[in-house]
Formats: sequence, structure tokens, C-alpha cells
Amino acid sequence: MKRAITLSAAVAAIALLIPNMAHALSNSSSDSHSSSSAQLASAEALQMVSARVALAENLNADNAKAGDNVRTTLTDPVSLKNGQELPRGTQILGVIAVDDMQTKGKSKLALNFTQAKLKDGTVVPIKATIVGVYPPESEDEAGNPVVPGDQVRNTFDGHQDGVDEISALPGVDVHSKIESNVSGVLVSTKHNVKLGWGSEIALSVAPQTGASPKTTNKN
Repeated sequence: MKRAITLSAAVAAIALLIPNMAHALSNSSSDSHSSSSAQLASAEALQMVSARVALAENLNADNAKAGDNVRTTLTDPVSLKNGQELPRGTQILGVIAVDDMQTKGKSKLALNFTQAKLKDGTVVPIKATIVGVYPPESEDEAGNPVVPGDQVRNTFDGHQDGVDEISALPGVDVHSKIESNVSGVLVSTKHNVKLGWGSEIALSVAPQTGASPKTTNKN
């Protein structure tokens, strides 16, 4: 009888341990996934170089829809780590995307830049992360005219995995992470998010892994 009681107690103890073991394994798996994502993001960051683009149109969160095209122009030449050269004037193309970082706010614009289109029609797949956003300027402090996108230097150092910049624009915050499926999100808790023509977007850019350039027509 005592043996039966002892056996029952042992079974009960094991039953109590199973949920805790499952929880521990789940946490271990989650920690491992987070660590793996962080390592991948760090590796991608080392492949990225700085780029500056000027927005070629106005963007308004009120009427922007997921999938809408976004056009920008490269303001300085860029040499990607795989040897691909992107001359000044290269189009950096993207879309209005769905925010996968679940950023909280009243209004937001999620942007995802995925292509560099050269003047000869060659399209280079890219991975881009937003590291800064600046308003358009028509002149500098001395009153000299400023070409859109030419007003701010990109200081990306190859070690950032994204940004969390509060009030990057008046009332608008910018958030990005290399491991995200979007280049970045502009969000406001107070008013509608807008980006005017000529606004500068500072990017960190790398070739898209496993993708090769292709040639399209020049139109």
C-alpha cells in the first residue's frame, strides 16, 4: 500500500513538472530565436553602407495605401559591398508597407525600399533600413539654394541595427530595425504623417541576399 502511495506521489510530481519543463523549453527556444535574429541583424549591418535619397513626390498617410509606389533619387554615388556601383541619380524605389513592428500611433507611414534602378534600366534588389528623415529645405543658413536631399550628411557607421528617433520631424517619430520586413516607420500620436517632395531619407543599404540584378526597359 505504501508503495502504491509513493508511486502515485511520484506520478503527481512528474505531472506538475511537465508544464514547468515545457515553459522552460519554450523560453529557451524564444531566447535562441531572439539571439539568432540579433546575430543576423548584426551581420547584415556590417554589409550595409550609407546612402541619401531625396523624395520625388509628396507622401500623406491619410491617403497612402499598402502597395503604393514610393520614388526617391540617390543624391550621392554609392558603392555596395558586393562591388555594385549605384551612381548619383539612381532611383531608389519602394512601396507603402504594412508595419510589422506594431508601432503605436494615430497616424503612420511604413516604407519599404527594395530596388535600385539605374539609368540603363538595370534593377538591383536591395535591403534598406531608414536611419534618418529630414524635411525639405529650399536654402541654407546663408541663403544659398539647397538641392533636395543634399542638406544633411548620412553618418551611418555600419554598426547600427536601426533607430528610434523621437521628433525626427515635428511631432513625428521614426523607428526601424534591420531584422524588420520594412525599411522603417514614421509615426505620430497627434496628427497626420506627411513627407513633402524633397525630404531627405538617410538609409543604410546592402544588396538583397540571393538576388541578382536584372535589366528592364528605361521607362
